[in-house]
Amino acid sequence: MNNAPHSRRLLLQAGLALALPAARAGTLRVGPGQPIKTLVEASRRARDGEVVEVEAGEYVADVAIWTQKDLTLRAVGGRVRVMAAGSSAEGKAIFVCRGEGQSIEGFDFIGCRVPDQNGAGVRFERGSLRLRDCGFHDNENGILAGNEGDARLEIEDCEFGAIVRHEGQNHNLYVGRIGRFSISGCWFHHGQAGHLLKSRAAINRVVANRISDAGGHASVELEFPNGGFCQVIGNYVEKGRAPENPHLVSYGVEGQAWPRNELHLVHNTLLAPGSAIWLRAAPWCGRVQLLNNLLMGNPYVGDQALWTLWNEKYGNYVVDAASVTPDLALLPRSSLRGKAVPVDDPELRQTRQYRVPQGTVSVNGRARNPGAAQ
Repeated sequence: MNNAPHSRRLLLQAGLALALPAARAGTLRVGPGQPIKTLVEASRRARDGEVVEVEAGEYVADVAIWTQKDLTLRAVGGRVRVMAAGSSAEGKAIFVCRGEGQSIEGFDFIGCRVPDQNGAGVRFERGSLRLRDCGFHDNENGILAGNEGDARLEIEDCEFGAIVRHEGQNHNLYVGRIGRFSISGCWFHHGQAGHLLKSRAAINRVVANRISDAGGHASVELEFPNGGFCQVIGNYVEKGRAPENPHLVSYGVEGQAWPRNELHLVHNTLLAPGSAIWLRAAPWCGRVQLLNNLLMGNPYVGDQALWTLWNEKYGNYVVDAASVTPDLALLPRSSLRGKAVPVDDPELRQTRQYRVPQGTVSVNGRARNPGAAQ
């Protein structure tokens, strides 16, 4: 008996089976009334590609490690408040994330403290992570991101609130030497000794945020200590009256780490009361571009000799508090309205503006006013 045709059919069927897409991953529901009641149990049961929907409420000492690929964590029915209550995942954070294509939405991370005083709401170690509409409160650090060169971190519409004060420097947001970092629509406030936002990433895009330490004691509001390619567009950046450091924006002060080093400050409103210093940039910086910024307070730039070398500075104006509305927009009668210079590079144009308390809205047409408010 000739079994060749039968064998060929089996091989063909096997090949077709291999070619078919894998079964679509499902959705896990987490909550008091669900079979899965805790986040830690969900983290053990979730598979690559699944959606984890978490019912609104408080999850106390429910810390977890997430390693799955293409995983979505989403709050349903309201906010999910994860209270550390003395617990931490791996002695690091409330959540430890190290997977490709992860997403977290609608969570609040509260009260993380660890023995080395470096606990975080979220510790991002590798892969890619997107956080949207999350809150970080009363932690030693809001988010800590590691140093994997190909990692990517994207943050939208989040709140980075009060930080626990220790002897060292704890940050509302710290990003290590990763490949790419972007953040928009976020509100930073009440820093303690450390920086509100510190990033060592190769590429940084900081758009339409409120980075304000009016009631805190932060060091630097916005720091890129190792340079990199940095686009800072449409932000409100405010120095507090009792700061740990006089600088508002700092660039490259801890040495060069990346081949491309450019700082573009475009359409920002920068508030620096007292003797604060707008900007400090290392001499080796390849390019500093200052376009259409509104400066409020003492018009002092660190390393004044370098200021004359930054020849890409157009449309920047120094104003006082009487020149703006309570929400820091130029007064309707201001002679500066419409004075913004055109921005040639599409990537540097202001297309979004910050919305209180978190979020962004579209800019209608071309941004025509200096500063973040259009």
